[in-house]
Amino acid sequence: MFNIDSGGNANQPFPDNYRPELLAFMRTYLNNPVGIHGAVMAEPVQRTVGGRMRYVSCLRFAPRESDGGYREPRERAILYVNGRLDRVAENAGELCAGAVYAPFPELEKLTR
Repeated sequence: MFNIDSGGNANQPFPDNYRPELLAFMRTYLNNPVGIHGAVMAEPVQRTVGGRMRYVSCLRFAPRESDGGYREPRERAILYVNGRLDRVAENAGELCAGAVYAPFPELEKLTR
């Protein structure tokens, strides 16, 4: 599945600043962060990833394409180590199974 070698294994702290940290990351992760539609996010929950306990948050959004249109929403798993955003898993299926999403309007308001 996933091979995560970074960070400690026991008692991971909750990522208190996960929303602003994720917004800052998405500004650089996306080629064009302007005009995102349908942004929803699940609160971080503990999951076993690569044999280690991690906080994982799930994100679903539809970025604006270069032609101005939108494709199907993308789903990403955001992994946290020691309370900080560690990486984004593009294949989020198993990690995000059963995630409870809520609107994430801050992502839709991103600017360059």
